[in-house]
Amino acid sequence: MGVYVSVRGWLECDERQLAAAREIIASHQDDLYSHGWATPARHVNWTHYLFYGADIRASAVDWLLDQIREIARIPASDEDGDRVTGLFLATHESDGTAEWQVREGRLSIAPGDIRHRYLDS
Repeated sequence: MGVYVSVRGWLECDERQLAAAREIIASHQDDLYSHGWATPARHVNWTHYLFYGADIRASAVDWLLDQIREIARIPASDEDGDRVTGLFLATHESDGTAEWQVREGRLSIAPGDIRHRYLDS
């Protein structure tokens, strides 16, 4: 059956960064796990959100992390200098939860906070 990781989280960006992120996602397209990416049906106000939620095989985690790393490197697109930011929780069936933070142009991975253990059940 395999080992699974439950991944759920979001990225925050502007309209141009969202377009670039969609191109990155399309370049990694598969017939299964790519369907975990979603955006709101209708944009509200100024921040654009890109969500991911899926239970994926542990063997596919690097595939997803590669996409998130590429998206994290998208440059600021206006004078504010805002980069893509985000947060994901990834719960591995046997290794527990990790927190994936997207900020300052990179992805950082740390052990999950004890406050999120209720999500492991």
